[in-house]
Amino acid sequence: MASSPRNNASLSVQKATQAEYSQGKKSQHTEEANFYMNCRAAYLTVLKSSLENIRSREQLSLVLQQAGRNPSQKTINKYWTSQTTALNFDDFCAILKQEKPVTKTELLEAFGKIDTDKTGYILHDELYKILTTRGDKMTWDEVNAITKQADFNCSGKLDYSKFCELYLTTREQSCRTARERLEVDSRLRQQQFGNQPETSSEGIPLPVPKPSPRISKKTDPKLPKADSRAPSRPSSAQSGRASTCPAVSVGSSSNRSTKLIEPDTMKEWQCAQSKGCFYLEEDGEIISHKYRVHFPQRSSVCVTIKPLNVPQVEGRSCHWLSVDTALFILKENETQENLQLVSFTEVQNKEMFGWKGELGSGNYWLLPFTTGCRLRKGRTQVTGEAKLVYKDEDGELALTKDFRATLLDIFETIDLDGNGLLSLEEYNFFELRTSGEKCDEEAWAVCKENFEMKKNELTRQGFLDLNLMEAMDREGDPSDLWVTLLSLGYNKALEMTEACPFVIDIYAERCKPRIKAMYLEAGGSQLSRAVCRAVVNKGEPKVLDGSENIVVHTYKSGRRITSVIENKSENKVIIHVNNEQSKNCLNNRGLTVFAVEVAPKSMMVCQHVVPLNEQEEWIYSCVHSLVR
Repeated sequence: MASSPRNNASLSVQKATQAEYSQGKKSQHTEEANFYMNCRAAYLTVLKSSLENIRSREQLSLVLQQAGRNPSQKTINKYWTSQTTALNFDDFCAILKQEKPVTKTELLEAFGKIDTDKTGYILHDELYKILTTRGDKMTWDEVNAITKQADFNCSGKLDYSKFCELYLTTREQSCRTARERLEVDSRLRQQQFGNQPETSSEGIPLPVPKPSPRISKKTDPKLPKADSRAPSRPSSAQSGRASTCPAVSVGSSSNRSTKLIEPDTMKEWQCAQSKGCFYLEEDGEIISHKYRVHFPQRSSVCVTIKPLNVPQVEGRSCHWLSVDTALFILKENETQENLQLVSFTEVQNKEMFGWKGELGSGNYWLLPFTTGCRLRKGRTQVTGEAKLVYKDEDGELALTKDFRATLLDIFETIDLDGNGLLSLEEYNFFELRTSGEKCDEEAWAVCKENFEMKKNELTRQGFLDLNLMEAMDREGDPSDLWVTLLSLGYNKALEMTEACPFVIDIYAERCKPRIKAMYLEAGGSQLSRAVCRAVVNKGEPKVLDGSENIVVHTYKSGRRITSVIENKSENKVIIHVNNEQSKNCLNNRGLTVFAVEVAPKSMMVCQHVVPLNEQEEWIYSCVHSLVR
């Protein structure tokens, strides 16, 4: 039967949409590659190798200047605190993502505040006075160094528009020279070093992790600490012999459905469910809820996790639905010195990951996990800002339609048990995330007097009214509301781009399981250890050529690949990792070529990899070599 014009048109639209999606992804990938290349170029202008660390405030200032930034003392103090002893290349990249280069418009605006008469000129003496008395005060010698390059006319006036052009041209030339030096020198071009932010390295001084401004981090008393091992940087190195992992070729997403749950056999099974969320921190760290599960007796069990499909305002994309998710199941023991890895959700059915097996009675921990390949800091700039409140016909403040819809989506996400109400416990997870504080029983009682509740739990309407009251307290100023939204992963267009809500389902054949969210924090050493152990147990091991004590374990689970490096030797080792032969791949480090340091007698995650475009075939081919 011949296809209709409507079907042909629909097919054309689909193809065009897919082409645009693919092109957009490739463009983003290229942009990221250029960003990291520019980072390395600036870094290697100051340091001999990207394996070296920044060791002083002066070095940090200099390397930022080489990257086209003009850091103030306030900026330097922000990243180099009293506890900082060194910053590595990854730290430097993270800083550059935060500190955008100044634009000509911003420069002209700054000079315009001095030039109150709008003449386009600033007097020589006036510039001296401002630079030596305001803000980061400069010395006379420092000002002289600037003014020697400035174009003062015979009347002692500075044409600051020309000065801005000179500044920007000089900055661009500096960046271009550094990039050209990198491209000419093949030895420098290979010096890329990727750091794993999950854990800390033993024996290597690293910056003290910065606590999130949004949430008070607590040590989990029920999750015993494990040794944490992660990469750092030595001063210099040369590559040794290389070892190539077998190439893994994976088809498109149309082949990724695997039968996990048999509805007919599980109709009578009892189920427990809880929602949760991954949140992306400013420094790229990912935090999420952690759960304790209790089984009264031994039973066959099925555990699943998948992104939560929260309804979105028409026209907005659901970025988080493509984020990979997993659960690691750990068994509590009597001593609580260590948690035993039972298994993890390795079977995939579309966006759902699951595990099915037998579990004994007792308590277990469920640790949610995502690779960070897709849940990462975006580089897309949002133009404009959504309106959150307005004044109605009576002159009273009200929530806009879009903001109300967003608040209701947030309510669905933080309503962990899905009963349509927020308990004090659920509300406190929300409070910890957005303000770093908790609401006590007394404050909850006051809340009950002012906002709609049922059975001592906050309703949707009560939640909306609570946020409206916050706007009213600030006389319509939405600043505090934006703090809440940004901390929950929303951007200024009310799109959730830095969070991924998920839902966990637990089915048990012979008993009623109970699940409870216990904490909202980073996975920590327990999760890192569980990931490593799972890959070592299930993955394909390959001894590094010429280094029998170094083993690279590679494991494919659904639509992701994870590699773990195991160091059995008595010495720390540095492994150079090259992904240049991989096709259509995206890793959690954002680098194609990098190196990692593995502590003696330890193992660590090397990288996680997912397809860049799930609609196309992807090939993972990685070369590991020992750096001597």
